[in-house]
Formats: sequence, C-alpha cells, structure tokens
Amino acid sequence: MPLGLRTKKKGRSREPEPGAVQHRPPLVFSAQLAHGSATARVEGFSSIRELYAKLGLAFGIAASEILYCTLSTPKLNMESLLGAQIGLEDFIFAHVKGIQKEVTVCKSEDVLGLTITDNGVGYAFIKHIKAGSLMAAVPAVSVGDHIEEINGRSIVGWRHVDVARALRELEKGRPFSLRLVEPQKALGECGPAQRGSRGLDSGVAPGRGTLRLRPKGRATVEELVGGGGSLGARLALPLATTIFEAGKDKLNPDEFARALDDALGDFAFPDEFVFDVWGALGDAKEGRLH
Repeated sequence: MPLGLRTKKKGRSREPEPGAVQHRPPLVFSAQLAHGSATARVEGFSSIRELYAKLGLAFGIAASEILYCTLSTPKLNMESLLGAQIGLEDFIFAHVKGIQKEVTVCKSEDVLGLTITDNGVGYAFIKHIKAGSLMAAVPAVSVGDHIEEINGRSIVGWRHVDVARALRELEKGRPFSLRLVEPQKALGECGPAQRGSRGLDSGVAPGRGTLRLRPKGRATVEELVGGGGSLGARLALPLATTIFEAGKDKLNPDEFARALDDALGDFAFPDEFVFDVWGALGDAKEGRLH
C-alpha cells in the first residue's frame, strides 16, 4: 500500500507511520487589483499563467485583462514586479488593462531609449525609459505601458527580446506607430499593503521563504540562503565565470537572454537575473572576478 494512504481502524487513532508522506495545505496569498478592490485570496498555482487564471476567477475578470503583477505595492514600481518567485509573505497586486492609445514617432535616432520586459505569458511592456532619449520626449508613452502592436502588427505572445529586436530594427528616419495599453489608474491611494497569508505549516521562517514558480511542474517552496539578495546576485558570479572560461562571452545581451530561455524554458529567468549575470560577465572580462 502506498505510503500516506493507510486507513485507520475504527475506534482507534494512530500516529502517522514513520516516513509517511505529509501533505501540506496549499499556500494562500492575499491579492488586490492595483487600482483598487476588495482583498481576495489565491492559492494552488505553480506558474504565472495559473496565477493569472486564479486572479481572474477571484476578481471576476478574464485572465487576459491582467498585464502584470507587483509584490507588496500597488504602485508601478518596476523593482517590485512579480518574476519567477513570490515571497511567502508578499501581497499580490494585479495591474489590469486600462486606456488603449496609439502614438506615431519618427525614429530620428538609432536608439529609442526603451527597456522592454514581459509578464511571462505574452504581454511585453515598457520597464524603463532612458532620460533624454527619443521616447522620453513622447509624453503619451509611459513606463508600464503594454506594447500591443508595432506598425499595425500584433506582438502579443512575443518575448521581450523579440520586441526589443523589432524596435531596434525599425528603419531610422522613418515614422513608426505603436499601439499601447496603459494599466488602470487608481482613483485614490490604496491603503498600506497587508502581509499575505502564509501557508499553514510551511516549514519556512517568516520573511525567509519564497515560492518558486515553474514553467513546467509544481511550484516549490525554497528557503533563502546566506545574506539574501536576488537570485541573480547570488548566482551571477559562478555562472558568469563558467561562461567566461568557456569562451562564450561574445553574445550580446539579447542573445544571452535568448540562450538562457532556450536552455531552461520560457520565463526560467526574470530580467533581474539576466542583468546580474550580464554585469558579472562584464566583470569577468575586465579581470575583476574574485
């Protein structure tokens, strides 16, 4: 008989057999719509796509309305974007589609000044606009805008590296158009975020655990090791050293990000991880490895 499936004899209680499988209750997280809503509870997800589906059910909206999520703040803080992991005490805020807008810009410079990322399920959006750049002079374009079309062509479903490449390859000196969708704005300031509800018997100390989402398979709870910091910061140096010593440091950032995706699956690494490793690779080139 499989472990954990033993039956109890009537009128008699017994302790679990040594080595029996102990099934933990699912982790439960608190969530709100970033522009304002009642608090909902979501649980039982192992990927970004599943989380969006759960959020859609909780708030009575289509999952496709969700652009991205931030953790523990309803503000458009790009440093708080939900990536491949969620702290066990994080409060989830879902940013949903708002006003659609179209802009036409003449590409007068080689570089637009946009940093593009994606939500892991097909929506690319603007993560950063470089000060003084061409796009910084276009007031209708904002950080957090989802890029839906480029020159009338839908890019829904594209990864951020492909969107960035398409923007870079636009012909200089010619106008191009973007269809953008901005997230809904709050009518008033949301109250301070409460702590999310941790799963019962998680076995991880508060503030020390993270739920790691998987492209395939079940999510896992992991305990943070050492002095904290991002996953990329903790692993960047050894990984960059390996790449450098293997002589595979000739990739540009887009190719590097694509190589990681190809090796480990879609959304295996958030942008922060790629940036950390790319920075450490630069240190390797300059002989600053320790």
